[in-house]
Amino acid sequence: MAVSAPDLEAFLLATPFFGGLPEPGLDLLMSMLVERSFDAGATVVAEGEPGRSMFIVKSGRLAVSKRANAGSVIPISVLERGDFFGEMTLIEMQNRSATVVAEVPTVLYELTAQNLYACYKADIHSYVIVLQNINRELCRRLRRADERFARRAAGNDN
Repeated sequence: MAVSAPDLEAFLLATPFFGGLPEPGLDLLMSMLVERSFDAGATVVAEGEPGRSMFIVKSGRLAVSKRANAGSVIPISVLERGDFFGEMTLIEMQNRSATVVAEVPTVLYELTAQNLYACYKADIHSYVIVLQNINRELCRRLRRADERFARRAAGNDN
């Protein structure tokens, strides 16, 4: 279903993905979002599958995991209201890097690569802001991963 909630604008501006967007760009992107609902236990995206869209969490809780070489599942993170995921496939056009499963009933906003490209064609300024926001979030995630890696390495050295 298309998104048209009156408080959607305030919610989106509070998320890292939409922060700093001018009103016309925000309106354009809001018109492109599609609301998707998932039951608890539903797989939203699976590691290795093709992906051409990203998601912003409206409500719920999702678990992100990766498969190890031995087939075991390694928990990576938990996503909640305001978080976003799937953006990597929009940037690098590769298959999904992780599996995301709804832990509770969850509502997401989906933005496709095709719509993001339409944003680029219609409003290059807003498109650049969105890419900067994605890059900032990816940098934050990389820093957190670096910290976890360093803590784990230090623990193994003792």
